Amino acid sequence: MEIKIELGIHSFSSSSSSSTATRLPLGLLAQSRELLRLAGHRELFRVLVQQWELLLRLLVVGRGRQMRGAPTRRTERGAAGRNLRGRGGGRVVEKGGGALAVAGGRGAPTVAGGGASTVGEGGGAPAVAEGGGPSAVAGGGGPSAVAGGGVSGERETNSRQFRWGELRIEIERRRGNEYRIAVVTGGNKGIGLEVCRQLAANGIIVVLTARDEKRGSEAVEKLQKAGLSEIIFYQLDVTDAPNIGRLADFMKARFGKLDILVNNAAVIGVEYVHDPVDVSVTSDKEFSGMDASQRLEWMCKNSRETYDAAKEVLQTNYYSAKNVIKALLPLLQASPDGRIVNVSSMWGLLRLFNNEELKQELNDVENLTEERLDEVLARFLKDFEVGAVESQGWPVGFSAYKVATAAMNAYSRILARRHPELRVNCAHPGFVKTDITRNSGLLSPAEGAGYVTKVALLPAGGPTGVYFTLGAEASFL
Repeated sequence: MEIKIELGIHSFSSSSSSSTATRLPLGLLAQSRELLRLAGHRELFRVLVQQWELLLRLLVVGRGRQMRGAPTRRTERGAAGRNLRGRGGGRVVEKGGGALAVAGGRGAPTVAGGGASTVGEGGGAPAVAEGGGPSAVAGGGGPSAVAGGGVSGERETNSRQFRWGELRIEIERRRGNEYRIAVVTGGNKGIGLEVCRQLAANGIIVVLTARDEKRGSEAVEKLQKAGLSEIIFYQLDVTDAPNIGRLADFMKARFGKLDILVNNAAVIGVEYVHDPVDVSVTSDKEFSGMDASQRLEWMCKNSRETYDAAKEVLQTNYYSAKNVIKALLPLLQASPDGRIVNVSSMWGLLRLFNNEELKQELNDVENLTEERLDEVLARFLKDFEVGAVESQGWPVGFSAYKVATAAMNAYSRILARRHPELRVNCAHPGFVKTDITRNSGLLSPAEGAGYVTKVALLPAGGPTGVYFTLGAEASFL
């Protein structure tokens, strides 16, 4: 095996039976120690450090001048639609893009064409794969800080850590080791953000998805500043089917598999109003003074649901989550231990239904089908529209959220029976302080996420089709 490191004017290699090349931009030097350690080439790293120290001394003396022995070459007309020249001794790394600048240069190495951003002090970040927009990481449309050749290019930190993640994957592949990839929806805050943090802390490469690009990118930066470098942001609106398809294409092109999917994105579907009869509870200050049971009572009493909001809840919390699963299912099956964790709630338990026929049907997983679930949800919306929720035995208060959660629990059990090669489970994180609960919970997001992460990291061959509450197996009833 040959690992070849190209860094500006210097090139080092270590050979054995096979040959491959890995190129590192300046911004990834700090990670090269780990790469070479993984590959077992400590001697190569020692030589690299010696040459790097020499290079730094040359940079101090000759910054802004072209270094002897490092002729600058023009690139192909590429990333930014113009020829880029590395001002301090760059060299072309691949066709289709810029030049790797060594001393204050502004070139941008590209791996497979398209795009230039910034990385390190030297200038341009790589476009990592074929793409149609500035600094695209993967083909496809839609604005994304990391992927999908759309309007926005990569952010600097995302670009750096993404290439580091790719290089680590290549090293692990060649050593025959397994690396693990996770996708988390709704990962920019609350439980989702903490799940991303905890999975990454366990050595898993995490694709953090969120609908809001700015908030998602900021969440990734926050985690990276905490030392978790292998987290990638992908802009995802789970209600947008083409967007889901682009995510699947991205995952297939970059990783070829998916080990863990955590469906966390959800909406509550209510707005809080003050009860005109009970005017004693009207301020956040008074709300903050209540205990947990009082807060729950207040939330139910002072919430209002509309038909449109109910439809949105079913679409987001059930149908969209199901669409994400179906799009990523082939990649989960490509994993030796694919697993799905659907973040659930005690509000999805069947005991909250006052219709025994409905309760029994939703619990009969041997005969329940997706089509029948669709019929049940359509019936709920019809009853909701005519004001017959309570009279027909549906859960009262946060009705759509409870019904959608129960439907997702049932679908998880159907999926587990259909795909015994996967681990498909539901995880209730507890009563957590989040936006959905108006921060009224008993647990912190980190504590709640711990229970979800525990289910995501169960040993191979563990339970499937199970409901977990606070990390322990429990009944769906």
